[in-house]
Amino acid sequence: MNTAATILTALVALLHAWFLVLEMFLWDTPYGRRVFGLTEEKARATKMLAMNQGLYNGFLAAGLVWGLALGPPGAAVKLFFLGCVVVAGVFGAATASRKILFVQAGPGALAFALVWLAR
Repeated sequence: MNTAATILTALVALLHAWFLVLEMFLWDTPYGRRVFGLTEEKARATKMLAMNQGLYNGFLAAGLVWGLALGPPGAAVKLFFLGCVVVAGVFGAATASRKILFVQAGPGALAFALVWLAR
């Protein structure tokens, strides 16, 4: 159980590191616009907001990596940051795109459950 919790938590951290890259660096590129369904004009107008959002995703990734680095004693840190991932994902699904529920909140909730059970 601990191995599965560790692997899934690491995958959630990698996802959020990728979200950082997408939102901070690729937002207004053709690839970023395609991922987020943005026009060139909308991407340009929202770039600074996206960069801020990307930074927050980076903090979530860093917190998960911190929890992983602590090993089993880091369960509380992992649970806190995974809880933040789930809340952010549910909010994003309710306000921006239902897809976020499956891309962010779902993996975060599954990792949360595994970390909880492995404690």
